[in-house]
Amino acid sequence: MKLGLIAGNGRFPFLLLDAARAQGLSVVVAAIRQETDPEMEERAASDAQVTLHWLGLGELSRLIETFQKEGVTRAVMAGQVKHKQIFSSIRPDWRLAKLLMNLRTRSTDMLLGAVAKVLGDEGIELISSTSFLEPLLAVEGVMTSREPDEEERKNIEYGLGVARGVAGFDIGQTVVVAAQACVAVEAMEGTDAAIERAGALMRTMDDENGESASTLERKLTVVKVAKPKQDMRFDVPVIGIETIETMIRAGATCLSVEAGRTLLFDRDNLLTRANAASIAIVGVPRGY
Repeated sequence: MKLGLIAGNGRFPFLLLDAARAQGLSVVVAAIRQETDPEMEERAASDAQVTLHWLGLGELSRLIETFQKEGVTRAVMAGQVKHKQIFSSIRPDWRLAKLLMNLRTRSTDMLLGAVAKVLGDEGIELISSTSFLEPLLAVEGVMTSREPDEEERKNIEYGLGVARGVAGFDIGQTVVVAAQACVAVEAMEGTDAAIERAGALMRTMDDENGESASTLERKLTVVKVAKPKQDMRFDVPVIGIETIETMIRAGATCLSVEAGRTLLFDRDNLLTRANAASIAIVGVPRGY
């Protein structure tokens, strides 16, 4: 059986490719020129069971034709496509242009859901990107050697309410909190950029006061959630080692994610780095 892989940026597509190949599947990779790491060329060249096709971001018809020609009936999306790319750099073909014209809103979920429907109508089922990566899903409870302290737990409680409200409007899935006050909300820039912005804002307040900011002197807590009606076929919450490095630079000391609905890439190294920096990571149950 052949699996179609629509590859965005980052390491996600490579992890999914490895998992699919470990199950003996041949993989047809639809690599997005504006997003997919060129390293995918090397992976395809070194494995006869991996076929690579480069496509433009707006070439929906070519994507369908490619998968149909290759005999693909099931596909996954793996790797983010930057939101600003989707809504600013895209050059849609006739099929995607028609789809965009019929959308009620231009949210990412609405767009990807419509693409999934078009693929399904053409005999290509889009399945969950976690189908091959369940061992990487966050577990419930504290995953690091240090537990969140009382202040961090308060930040998590507050942040969960804010993050779920924001995620419900498909704005972002992450908030950064200090002393039960929201310092930054993720939008199109992504999780790591939101954390960086929070760290910069706290440093600015410190500089203005000449000392640690009096009303927000607590360290930052990062809270990331899935959307209330998260479609696990796309835009699955992901945490990688770079997020931990960004937290360290920003002065963030705690990370909360949703268990069973967030992927932790390179988990062992991620947790080792977090432990070395005394960052607490906790998985909260859905609906907590």
